Amino acid sequence: MQPLEGRRLWFVGIGGAGLSAYALLARAWGAEVGGWDRVRTPYLEQLVGVPIEIAAEPVVPEGWEAVVSSAYPGVTGRTRADFLAELVGLRRSIVVAGTHGKGTVAAMVAFVLRETGHDPAWLIGAPVPQLGANAGAGEGWLVVEGDESDRTVFGLPATIAVVTNVELDHHATFRSLAELETELDRWASRAEHVVRDAPPYEGALALPGVHNRHNAGSALAALELAGVARADAERALALFAGTGRRFEVVDANGVTIVDDYGHHPSEIAATIAAVRERFGGRRLRVLFQPHLYSRTRHLARELGEALAGADDVAVTDVYPAREEPVPGVTGKLVVDELSDLGRLVAWTPTVEQGVEHVARHTRPGDVVLVIGAGDVDRAPALLRERLAA
Repeated sequence: MQPLEGRRLWFVGIGGAGLSAYALLARAWGAEVGGWDRVRTPYLEQLVGVPIEIAAEPVVPEGWEAVVSSAYPGVTGRTRADFLAELVGLRRSIVVAGTHGKGTVAAMVAFVLRETGHDPAWLIGAPVPQLGANAGAGEGWLVVEGDESDRTVFGLPATIAVVTNVELDHHATFRSLAELETELDRWASRAEHVVRDAPPYEGALALPGVHNRHNAGSALAALELAGVARADAERALALFAGTGRRFEVVDANGVTIVDDYGHHPSEIAATIAAVRERFGGRRLRVLFQPHLYSRTRHLARELGEALAGADDVAVTDVYPAREEPVPGVTGKLVVDELSDLGRLVAWTPTVEQGVEHVARHTRPGDVVLVIGAGDVDRAPALLRERLAA
């Protein structure tokens, strides 16, 4: 008997990366699933045959148990975090936490487990092209990317807990770095095995950058604890090509476009370093969208310092995500910091203005890095259209 057999689960916000993944796994584990969202998204393509309501306001039919995205706190039902904790508790699990790299590490672990015949299930917050989706329903280990931004990860009962690194990134959630460190320590102490401070991997990798060597080191340490022979894991890991919006590279009329989800100063600096490693001395132009008012207010200087590694930068206004505007906090704070550092910088409040600025100045042979966690993900396609005109 499947662990969720007989359950009728209705996901409010099913079009998102998280709930679509939970719905896929819940269906594989025996539940009848359905859901609501405002618009159709690419994540719904993996839920063939699932009843989905598209409407302006949330819909929960009678007779269903609602699981509600954190984006809709006014809807009665179980929280996303609570349901995820239930899923993780049903299987031996490898949960990856940390400020940077957790999605990549989780994807590395799931990919290697599958390639070495261990038939994993996985829940990852970004598409993983080589796995076919951000969720899978194998019979082996369950691999999960844990999110600290809303404290979800601290409720997940991991068998193997992986902590990639710790920096303060969510200033509206944690009062200090010390609070975040304490919460992660408390969470990791409940696991059977813990991976922390794993040495970077020096073997063959398809992904550039020192940060990905650290990611690979954490993944290999977790895989050894999960019973995968080191030599087998290394051979499979060398084939791993990355996750969606993590250093995705395309070419457009002689211009190389790199699309990346990085939004914290450390991530931006690491991605710029990876671009320099892969593309050498080619001119690097960056289009950056700040993410969250709280992060921009607290880290404007550090964001400017990280972006200063590019040859020139265009900065859009802040993508608010779940936050309300804060007076005086705009992307202009990052522009001012870059200007103080003597860097070439353009203030382009909208994504469209940023694309137009970059396209107007870009020449064949240049590398354009589009970076940020908001709707700047539209920019690569817009930029390709503009460069083809």
